[in-house]
Amino acid sequence: MDNTTATNNTDDRTSEAGGLLAGKVAFITGAGRGIGAAAARLFAREGARVLLAARTEDQLKAVTEEVRAAGGTADYVVCDLADGASVRAAVDRAVDRFGRLDVAFNNGATIQRPGPLDQMAEADFDQVYAVNLKGQWLAMSAEIAAIRATAGTGAIVNNSSIGSLMANPELPAYGAMKRALNSLTESAAVTYGPEGIRVNAIAPGGTATEMIRTWQENSPGLVERLTTLTPLRRMADPDEIAQAAAWLLSDRASYVTGAVLKVDGGARA
Repeated sequence: MDNTTATNNTDDRTSEAGGLLAGKVAFITGAGRGIGAAAARLFAREGARVLLAARTEDQLKAVTEEVRAAGGTADYVVCDLADGASVRAAVDRAVDRFGRLDVAFNNGATIQRPGPLDQMAEADFDQVYAVNLKGQWLAMSAEIAAIRATAGTGAIVNNSSIGSLMANPELPAYGAMKRALNSLTESAAVTYGPEGIRVNAIAPGGTATEMIRTWQENSPGLVERLTTLTPLRRMADPDEIAQAAAWLLSDRASYVTGAVLKVDGGARA
């Protein structure tokens, strides 16, 4: 896997000295689009130096250049969450580039083709597992080691889904991996809390991302159904989900760990 990065920016100043994440180095997976890209922009605005990771280099490069143009500090690394060596190299790159790791947002995921579980190909199930569960475990393992070795204390947020909190007949494998991710989150919070490393998850509801658009193509009327079931009667903007992650990663959430925070417009109220 190509772990080429863009390194032409040598300005490591934080964009906002008084921001929510001022002085922190943040690692973000799935950062080329959607919620991950929104998080990269937001975290940089809030003062973090950000290392973006995803599989698609042109998307990473575009978001990185956008962050820099707005006055933030960012770099990127091509990373495949299904490849353990790639994940570890990406986390190492954050430390090499910025000297430490304070916080991480494990946002990267893949979706399955909607349908009953008995109609899902074994290879497709394996891919959802490799990215949405094993990939998150790989990322957390590498991030905890990096935080422990550099910053000493820090925080991790995993991106789950409200689909992990109920039956999910249209996306059974996706929901199962996200539910397992909640368990990994809670176990990590208990394990690493004594070291000062907090681990939480967010569970977004319907959000206007490419993943939802792909699901809509296979399930016409999906967005209307999700909106009807949401008391706020709309989809979330990716930035609204990123805002919740930023707060959990910040020192303002210093006594929050082991939580799975619903960010769903009231859909699961």
